Amino acid sequence: MSRPIQIKKHPFPSLLYLEWTLLAITALTAVIPPPLRRFRPKPPELSICGAFPDLSVCSILPELSIYSLIIFALMGLRLPRSNQTTKVIYTAIEILLILIIGLFGERFARLFPFLYIILVTRSCLIFQLNGRLFVTALSFALFLVTTQLKYQLFNFQASPQAQERYRFLILNSSLVFGLSLVFVLLMMNAVLSERQSREKLALANEKLRQYAMQIENQATLEERNRIAREIHDSLGHSLTALNLQLETALKLWQSNPGKAETFLATAKELGSKALKDVRQSVSTMRSNPLQEQSLEDAIASLSENFHRFNGILPIYQINLEYSLPPEINTAIYRITQESLTNISKYAYATEVKLELTTTKGNLRLIIQDNGKGFDVGQNTTGFGLHSMRDRTLALGGKFNINSALSSGCKITVNIPLTRLT
Repeated sequence: MSRPIQIKKHPFPSLLYLEWTLLAITALTAVIPPPLRRFRPKPPELSICGAFPDLSVCSILPELSIYSLIIFALMGLRLPRSNQTTKVIYTAIEILLILIIGLFGERFARLFPFLYIILVTRSCLIFQLNGRLFVTALSFALFLVTTQLKYQLFNFQASPQAQERYRFLILNSSLVFGLSLVFVLLMMNAVLSERQSREKLALANEKLRQYAMQIENQATLEERNRIAREIHDSLGHSLTALNLQLETALKLWQSNPGKAETFLATAKELGSKALKDVRQSVSTMRSNPLQEQSLEDAIASLSENFHRFNGILPIYQINLEYSLPPEINTAIYRITQESLTNISKYAYATEVKLELTTTKGNLRLIIQDNGKGFDVGQNTTGFGLHSMRDRTLALGGKFNINSALSSGCKITVNIPLTRLT
């Protein structure tokens, strides 16, 4: 059994009030006497004690009927919700109480069909559809059995004409009662279905709200990562080159001041470029770092800058059969830029090769140097490598690094083009 239902928290307060109204009407029939009819004999009581008043138990059965009605009313305040066995026992007790009221209640018996309507209403709140149909059919069957039993009792006291009239009354009341049960069942199913739909909708809205929050958080995180990549790839490249120029200028300041000034002038240009990159990154995080250049021209510019800052001219080969989408151009540019930056920082290479080609449905980028290399198992946690890998994976591509100590490094990027065109 579940805890008692709080009226204010009852899912269907109107049904609870209707149940109390029906029970009150049934109880009033025991208090208000039937109207007297002149010149007509008193109609027989259609109950067992009404037909057989000499039975020894008839003195206590009316009180038992009253107690049964009270118990039946109080049972509506505590409905079983979980255990199936408890639900069946609960319903069986209700049916037993209704039979006691209907067979032995005399005046209560007149309106005992109301109790079956309450029974069906309660069954709709505790059973699924199959259980509701079974209780409804059982209620109608018990009504017919009880009515037939009363008809047989009535045959002992009534004339044949009265019996015929009573038989017609039974037929009409059975038809009306059956239609009433069907109406109550359909109404309850509609009300419960509407309530379940609203609960499912509320649950779906809550899940949708949670998903929206997750998507918002994920989008925020991705945007932060994107901004971090943009700053690292653009500003990091410029500051690395600036640092190299300043270091070279310091080394030459005593021995060759004129050449040192040239490096300082280049450093100043790089500082201006870095400042420009910071402003652009903070304001708009420019979506097209190529600035209306073709990818070939942009890579050529990166190679020239690399040669000017490091004294090494990258050997690059670009063979693009058709133009690429802007998002791929940006990713390839950033990956190339980050790769050259890492070579400037760590590789101490004397030769750099770059190859960018398109085959059928695939774009391949290879950047290779003959520097000191590194242990791939230990040195792949840097933000730059993660940035290149993330950019590649975001386009559905594959990112691979081959390197070993004193064996240089080779970066291979393969991006499928079929799903993007």
